[in-house]
Amino acid sequence: MKLFLDSADTKEIASLAATGLVDGVTTNPSLAAKTGKPLFEALRTICDLVPGSVSAEVTALETESMIAEGRKLAKIAANITVKVPLTWDGLKACRVLSSEGLKVNVTLCFSPNQALLAAKAGASFISPFIGRLDDCGNDGMGLIREIRLIYDNYGFPTEILAASIRHPTHVRDAAMAGADVATMPPAIFRQLISHPLTDKGLAAFLEDWKKSGQTIL
Repeated sequence: MKLFLDSADTKEIASLAATGLVDGVTTNPSLAAKTGKPLFEALRTICDLVPGSVSAEVTALETESMIAEGRKLAKIAANITVKVPLTWDGLKACRVLSSEGLKVNVTLCFSPNQALLAAKAGASFISPFIGRLDDCGNDGMGLIREIRLIYDNYGFPTEILAASIRHPTHVRDAAMAGADVATMPPAIFRQLISHPLTDKGLAAFLEDWKKSGQTIL
């Protein structure tokens, strides 16, 4: 499964991209606004930091304006993926942009039927928001499994991008459910490696080695 960062913070992205484990980045207008930097400047920097997809979201609500914004965003770098909302206008924009060879991420997905429509519109990625569904008492991970089944039944190439990740368990469950990608805040990405038994075991190994009086170098 690919691991994306859900952030527009270039310093955080640079730090984690240095691990070689970051496959891409997703951004949205809210994240971009928090940086205080010009949008295009931040996106260019992010595209230089990671080799994979960088989702940049349109802010228009009408099809033709979405298409115009999408084309402009796509010119920033070769790895830009245009993000559009899961509305009728968004799906029509997705159809046009994808037919022009651009990658499109259809966001704010909350049902299998929406995911089916996005795949038929040519979406490169579908972004089900599992955390927001859980917040409402619904089964966010169940949605991932349902979309996986539908896409596998018909051979849709659209990648399932698990979004609205709340904690590391969401990442594990998304991987087990067959999501192609999980996008998460930097803080959650950092938590993926943490386990108290790893820390305890390493401390014991080093203490025993110290007692031996030996060195490797």
